[in-house]
Amino acid sequence: MREETRRRFHDDLAQLQTTLYREADLATAGVARSVEALVHRNDDLAHAVIDGDDDVDECYLDIDRHILEMIALQTPVATDLRLVSAILHTNLHLERVGDQAVNIAKIFLLTQDLPTDATILSHLQEMSDIVCRMLRTAIDSFVRRDLELCVRLPEMDDPVDLLNRGMYLQVLRLADDAAALEWGIQMNVVARQLERVGDNAVDIAEQVGFLLTGEFREFTDASHLAEP
Repeated sequence: MREETRRRFHDDLAQLQTTLYREADLATAGVARSVEALVHRNDDLAHAVIDGDDDVDECYLDIDRHILEMIALQTPVATDLRLVSAILHTNLHLERVGDQAVNIAKIFLLTQDLPTDATILSHLQEMSDIVCRMLRTAIDSFVRRDLELCVRLPEMDDPVDLLNRGMYLQVLRLADDAAALEWGIQMNVVARQLERVGDNAVDIAEQVGFLLTGEFREFTDASHLAEP
């Protein structure tokens, strides 16, 4: 009976991870599509991103509910408990990413009639490409249980931080045109949303590191990380 219970517990854990990976795919696609809608002025795509967040939320709630049930009904051993914790925290980060994609889509819809700037749009597209790659790398490190892969995330995040910090100066170039400046100020908010997506990807990588080592470390500076 005990072996059957443990087998069911591990089957449940496997199903939770499958749902988590689906949530990651949905959230990553949401970010990519929200910026695509912004760059190409596609309001239908923006609305699709907003509507699609329901699927992300459904995954989030399903994982959250099942984890609470598992903890209530089981007594996970140390290794299993780390996995449960990593799934729980990663689930939260992915739900936030979904919300950030929605925020970008809504900002586009509010500003779509304002004049734009090609350089700013190019920088936002670059940020989107990087953070989506970061999310895929973080989840890949989870799937593969790859410590070497997860510690790459902070270095991947560096260009995102640079682009985010540089956005303010790009917006200031629009100061002579009130409508363009209004748009630029909102694009500064979009840059911040994308920077937070990158931070969430790094946070997921930290959870993978905890899962694999049993030690939680903040990946604040890739150049200061010890070799795994």
